[in-house]
Amino acid sequence: MTVHPPDHVSPFATEVPVIELTSSALEMVLDVRNAEDDPDALALRIEITGSRGPEFVYDLSFDELALADADDLIVEAGGVPVIVPAATVERLRGSVLDLPRVEGQGGLVIRNPNRPDPLEGVTLNLEGTMAEQVEQLLEQAINPSLAAHGGFAQLVGVDDDSKVYVTLGGGCQGCSMSRMTLAQGIQRQILDAIPGVTEVIDATDHTAGENPFYR
Repeated sequence: MTVHPPDHVSPFATEVPVIELTSSALEMVLDVRNAEDDPDALALRIEITGSRGPEFVYDLSFDELALADADDLIVEAGGVPVIVPAATVERLRGSVLDLPRVEGQGGLVIRNPNRPDPLEGVTLNLEGTMAEQVEQLLEQAINPSLAAHGGFAQLVGVDDDSKVYVTLGGGCQGCSMSRMTLAQGIQRQILDAIPGVTEVIDATDHTAGENPFYR
């Protein structure tokens, strides 16, 4: 796979590929592209257009390679050029385009290790004790995102070492993705937003709940 970064991108930024295609995904992309007029002139364009809860929303389309913007990243994947808009590059880095693992589910899926920042564009007014600030953060920014998946986060308490204990409930309790949600999302958001917090600990009983994955 060959990556052609924009002129302003450091060469070290290409160590982790922005997007890779599995062989099965590449086969599907080639089949669809070959049905288009002048397929050799087309590139697969992948753009992050927003977010829905803890996941990004993507737009995949075939565009003329010659019409790519000057700051777009062009990735060559198995003979298929992939256009990634500049604003999408870092949020997509490390992703894999693949077929669904669920039998009978069609289309393509993007397995992205990155998650949206629910605090982006949100003005927070956190006041009071550390515990009160955590509760305000959960209410104002974190739980509205988790609600899209039927879940919520709740503060258990803060100990003398400024460690914050949080439980996940609803659709998040026992879900196989809940630990990633806490580690990559909630934990980082609390640490970034509230000075003095030393650690965020998952106190959830994952053997119970609607999705008892850890039973």
